Amino acid sequence: MCGISGFMYFDSAPVHERIVHAMSDVQQHRGPDQSGVYLGSGVALGHRRLSIIDLSSGKQPLANENGTVWISFNGEIYNYMDLRRKLEGSHQFLTRSDTETIVHLYESYPSTFVSQLRGMFAFALWDANNRTMILARDRVGKKPLYYYLDDQKLVFASEIKSILQHPALNLDVDELAVSDYLSLGYIPAPKSIYRSIRKVRPGHYLVVKPGRVEEVEYWDLSFREGEPRSEQQWRDALLEEFETSVNIRLMSEVPLGGFLSGGIDSSGVVAMMTKLVNHPVKTATIGFEEEAFDESKFARQVSDHLKTDHHERIVTPEKIATIEKLSWHYDEPFADSSALPTYFVSQVAREKVTVALSGDGGDESFAGYSRYYMDMQENRMRRVLPLSVRRTLFGPLAMVYPKMDWAPRFLRAKTTLQSLTFDPAEGYFETMSTFRRHDKPKIISNDFKQRLGSYDTTDIFRDCYGRADTADPLSRIQYLDVKTYLTDDILTKVDRASMANSLEVRCPLLDHKLMELVASMPSRLKLKGALGKYIFKKAMEQQLPKNIIYRNKMGFAIPLANWFRNGIRDYARAHILEREDPYLSSSFIRKIWNQHQTGYRDRSSQLWNILMFRLWLNRHARL
Repeated sequence: MCGISGFMYFDSAPVHERIVHAMSDVQQHRGPDQSGVYLGSGVALGHRRLSIIDLSSGKQPLANENGTVWISFNGEIYNYMDLRRKLEGSHQFLTRSDTETIVHLYESYPSTFVSQLRGMFAFALWDANNRTMILARDRVGKKPLYYYLDDQKLVFASEIKSILQHPALNLDVDELAVSDYLSLGYIPAPKSIYRSIRKVRPGHYLVVKPGRVEEVEYWDLSFREGEPRSEQQWRDALLEEFETSVNIRLMSEVPLGGFLSGGIDSSGVVAMMTKLVNHPVKTATIGFEEEAFDESKFARQVSDHLKTDHHERIVTPEKIATIEKLSWHYDEPFADSSALPTYFVSQVAREKVTVALSGDGGDESFAGYSRYYMDMQENRMRRVLPLSVRRTLFGPLAMVYPKMDWAPRFLRAKTTLQSLTFDPAEGYFETMSTFRRHDKPKIISNDFKQRLGSYDTTDIFRDCYGRADTADPLSRIQYLDVKTYLTDDILTKVDRASMANSLEVRCPLLDHKLMELVASMPSRLKLKGALGKYIFKKAMEQQLPKNIIYRNKMGFAIPLANWFRNGIRDYARAHILEREDPYLSSSFIRKIWNQHQTGYRDRSSQLWNILMFRLWLNRHARL
């Protein structure tokens, strides 16, 4: 895996090599093995390399035979040998790298070359003859790509911190993005925390010329049902495509292993790896002292069953000092607390391997989140009762019903009652929100509230929900998750945490051909009653113990509630209670802090949201 960077001056002004070197060097963690730059007329490309394939001759930036097309590439193209064979008759290849294949593919198929790539990628391709820069990102956003654009220049990089090395930037905070963050815990594409810095959206590429920028969508996920098949036929097709997606991700000239949490997704990936290789797979996991959060015993059980070479580490509150390091790596506010265990499992894996396969994407594709079942139940009620009736009936009940986080689950009805007063898209937004509609106005300061005006983050969900090419309620929220939560939370978390350890992570369950197959299956094969991932679990019964396949999902979480009351209490108090900023209400922060400390409410996810925002603000103020 690598780090890319560079810039383009629209008036072809001279470039300063020190700038592109600074942009490149700050991303050394993404590519510790090698660095390189290209300087052209008004353009510069930088590259940091983590060597995986073609160790001897894959140096970047890389050009075509006559030096008119250059590329800085981050990722892996798994079908590059097939593409290369198609191109060899008309192009001269000087390396064995997948990167060179992209250059020649562009020369032969300039309008369709991106859609022919199978893999994870972000790249900048410079066409000197046409003075055109192309910025492209893979279909679901496994690899990041940010860009800054004004009237004079384009600046781009894998991470925001690299863009910030370029002088003369407008770094005003995007206050709409702050609002999005408070709701979701991440900043959805194409926004970033800075108004003038944007993300290339997954499944898109930009064509940038002086005075002109065109955004092209080259892929979208369709949930239209495919041709009728029996359940066994679907299962066979799934296993065949799954085996292919794992097999093509085993190509490497450096040590390769897998993450193993003991859940069905990572266990399924490791089981398929074990089937395809002739040696024990190296696996890595982390655990916690708190038994309710510790999956390490399940990982050990899977490891024993598959005979892997297994390694694990226990995460304790003392390791919380890592969050400041993580805050630096994420560049903008990011409140998924599972970034912490992801960082540590990447650290464990990197001690043994350079590439790890993960189970990311299984929940989104196969409907594995428990919230999917709850949403289906709520939608049944929505279909029976009109919105006006639901608001009249459930609205007052939701207001008076106590929020009882301490009570048994069947008594915690407040959130459900609130959700039933919304349409399906807004109800799902509430499910996914950290500060929900009732609390959002309270956490925001009065001045910030006035500056936001009528802006509503919910509109992002409504737009995605409406764009899904299906009327099936489950498929629509799966599509919504792929376009928001998967890209800007899950994959952002994994990329930064793994690259902080110079580890490449590959995701077989996010292979686009596998995703397209699963999306075309009937929903009843994914969510069967309350059982999520039905078809995947049935398909893996020959590979894994049934108690692993059908055990209750735990999720990759940390014991935040307890840590805020004990292990990190003083550290969190210093950042959350003893500081102020122009965005958040100090009085409401104090209220939720006290509620959490007394055990009246579990406010840990909201406190973590505030903590990570304040850590980012501290660093932003020093820029």
